[in-house]
Amino acid sequence: MTVTRTVRIGSSHGLHARPAKLFAQAAKDSGIPVTIAKDAGSPVNAASILGVIGLAIEFGDYVTLTADGDGADAVLDTLTELLTTDHDAESA
Repeated sequence: MTVTRTVRIGSSHGLHARPAKLFAQAAKDSGIPVTIAKDAGSPVNAASILGVIGLAIEFGDYVTLTADGDGADAVLDTLTELLTTDHDAESA
């Protein structure tokens, strides 16, 4: 089952190294294929930290997540929470 969700980025400095690493690791740990795309751009493998950073995602940008497999909804719930959390506020 394929599930798609559009999410607004909550991290005040966007998806730079630390939040991108958390996101990519969670995508990898999900065990199912997950992609992320910025606006109408081409999707990249969400488990690839370089792919995620390469999208240059900033605060307030909209991204589209797609997951395919058993538990795709739950995986996107977890990833959505990571993307909407301001990870930069926690370290301040």
